[in-house]
Amino acid sequence: MVLDGGLSAQLAAAGHRLDGELWSARLLLDAPAALVAAHRAYFAAGAAVVITASYQAGFAGFARRGVGRAGAVELFGRSVALAREAADGVPGRWVAASVGPYGAVRADGSEYRGRYGLGVAELERFHRPRIEALAAAGPDLLALETVPDTVEAEALLRAVKGVGVPAWLSYTVAGGRTRAGQPLDRAFALAAGVEEVVAVGVNCCAPGEVGAAVRLAAAVTGKPVVAYPNSGERWDGAGWTGRAAGPARYARDWVAAGARLVGGCCRVGPAQIAELAEALARTGR
Repeated sequence: MVLDGGLSAQLAAAGHRLDGELWSARLLLDAPAALVAAHRAYFAAGAAVVITASYQAGFAGFARRGVGRAGAVELFGRSVALAREAADGVPGRWVAASVGPYGAVRADGSEYRGRYGLGVAELERFHRPRIEALAAAGPDLLALETVPDTVEAEALLRAVKGVGVPAWLSYTVAGGRTRAGQPLDRAFALAAGVEEVVAVGVNCCAPGEVGAAVRLAAAVTGKPVVAYPNSGERWDGAGWTGRAAGPARYARDWVAAGARLVGGCCRVGPAQIAELAEALARTGR
């Protein structure tokens, strides 16, 4: 199944500024039609699943924009409704509600380090209201994504219990380990017996990290694997450097290793997803 690419990539290409602590979630307030258009671009490119604009959304961030708790719950729900609107009622199009990590909501880059100094219980208390607000809006899936460490993974796995929506758990990785440096086999194993989790894998990482992670995730959990890496370019503080390599280049190998949901993350746009969809169509996936 083909996932979309980076929502921010398409929004930036359309001329929208994404600075500020809410990132793409700001457009839930300021330009919701832009989100519908971005999601539609990915569906038109061949994606079967789009991921909502709730990655960096948080109650505190909305409060700083003058939105109270009830209004914030409505905005979480709006992220799902806008993606559903973009699906245009076409059968086989799915909406995954993004649940980004605590570090993303802090907007300080700590999602690439993890180990925030908070325990599992504290992180569960943070995530549970976000997950409940998204689940109430009726997405097909919850995307527990860009998770940097096992402490946050444990919290998220606790927080999804009983919400009634299946989820995938996706780590961000580097050097064959979580961003916090933990072994991936142990990280994936946390989700092995969790009924709510229907897929595990990696996202927001270099494409070269994916193959080994897919094989490991499949072996450890026996679950379908999700993989949606970045373009391969790197941010050096002033701009993007290096050569982009869309997921289509590697997709058949990832599928052969156990990946069943494949897409892209940062710097992967609709053109790269169209290439991916074509490549996967040739594999029958």
